[in-house]
Amino acid sequence: MISMMLLRRPISHLSSLSRISHSMKLHDSKDTRSNNCSFPHIPSAYSINNINEDNNDSFEINMNCYKKMETIRQNVLSAKAPEGSKKLSVFDRIKLLSDDGSPLLYLSTTAGLNLPYGSIRNAGTITAITRIMGKYCIISGNDWIFKGGTAFPISVKKQLRVHEIAMENRLPCIYLVDSGGAFLPLQADIYADKEHGGRSFRNEAVLSSMGIPQIAVVCGPCTAGGAYIPTMCDEAVIVKGSGSLYLGGPPLVKAATGESINSEELGGADVHCSISGCTDHYAPSEEYAMSSLHVSRSMFCLPKGY
Repeated sequence: MISMMLLRRPISHLSSLSRISHSMKLHDSKDTRSNNCSFPHIPSAYSINNINEDNNDSFEINMNCYKKMETIRQNVLSAKAPEGSKKLSVFDRIKLLSDDGSPLLYLSTTAGLNLPYGSIRNAGTITAITRIMGKYCIISGNDWIFKGGTAFPISVKKQLRVHEIAMENRLPCIYLVDSGGAFLPLQADIYADKEHGGRSFRNEAVLSSMGIPQIAVVCGPCTAGGAYIPTMCDEAVIVKGSGSLYLGGPPLVKAATGESINSEELGGADVHCSISGCTDHYAPSEEYAMSSLHVSRSMFCLPKGY
């Protein structure tokens, strides 16, 4: 009985190949194209010479499209901080975080292009996978150079994709927060339902329950919804002089109460490291902030082989 069962598998396999081969012969008999180079033992829709002859134009079109897309991608990834700025670009921040010689995979680089409301470079958020302290991590950083890092509907979708990848692969999440909050003209499309802005906070809670580390570096203003991200993380670093954390900034305070106050006094590093406790690490510079992640408890105490 066992020998008969063993024999049935190749016979069934050969019969299926015969059916495919027969269908291919019928296909070839109806085709007027030459077939000078064929392999009868390997079913194939097209022979090698047919690919070269008949698909040459389409191949060239595809290659040109690919080159154009790669040019767009490289332009998107080459954004630099304005001359004279004291802040680093999000790309420089990611490179500082990455281990020397570590591979760096940028994700969703063409997201945000040619949308109904215009092209949003990188969807306003840079996401990448790289190694930090020898461990693969996923990084999400606001591109403050474009519209002050404000969040568009496409930005939220890109962020949700980061969380999805982190959950599936158990990757520690690093948030480089530098955002003016939601892009107000489109805010109705950001907090509309569970698949939009609110879900990102829900995902942070789920990641925490899964034991996946989340660390935030407050590199610039974190206003409104952006302020929730670092406070929900396991650890948060804030940069003195540039990082600030509040639901409403100085202009809103002025309008509501008449009080004049600057960002540092309202929600700077001194306030959150010594009074509120929202942040754990005080960084005098961005370079120091990135290096502090290499000694953070959340990263250092990961199980072996994580």
